[in-house]
Amino acid sequence: MSEIRAASADDLEAIVAVHKAAFGRDAEADLVRRLVAAGRDAISLVAVDDGDAVIGHVLFSPVSIEEGDDGNALGLAPVAVLPEHQRLGIGHALIEEGIGACFVRDAKAIFVLGSPAYYTQFGFTKASAHGLFDTYDGGNAFQVLPLTVDGLAGYKGCVRYAPEFATGNP
Repeated sequence: MSEIRAASADDLEAIVAVHKAAFGRDAEADLVRRLVAAGRDAISLVAVDDGDAVIGHVLFSPVSIEEGDDGNALGLAPVAVLPEHQRLGIGHALIEEGIGACFVRDAKAIFVLGSPAYYTQFGFTKASAHGLFDTYDGGNAFQVLPLTVDGLAGYKGCVRYAPEFATGNP
């Protein structure tokens, strides 16, 4: 089993390589670079093998909310595991550890745009049921996980990911 730890600056190239290998393209790797360069990598965790090689990564960055924004909500994206290590629970463990780290950081809610079949196992539900929507027209794939009983109190309207999510951003 791999170990999960906070990512360091020295891990960046390995993290980029994980995203490129997992997605078979540069988009997510470039997104990670932009988020790190902008200092928006609020929580960045890596899974490492026994030799301390990075085999997985998850990143949480600040989101803004149209109404009630208090700076205490984060977006989960991206998450990736090297193809040869997928389907072993590493991505699941990264997300669970990340949720815990968000809670410790006093985040009130986490947003994700992803498969409802996958993310409901972590407690995510449709954001639209709470009067929240995203700029990507994610529909049911746009989900939220409140981290406290009143984690969504006052939050309404459009949730925007960091500007680095827009393609073509330097």
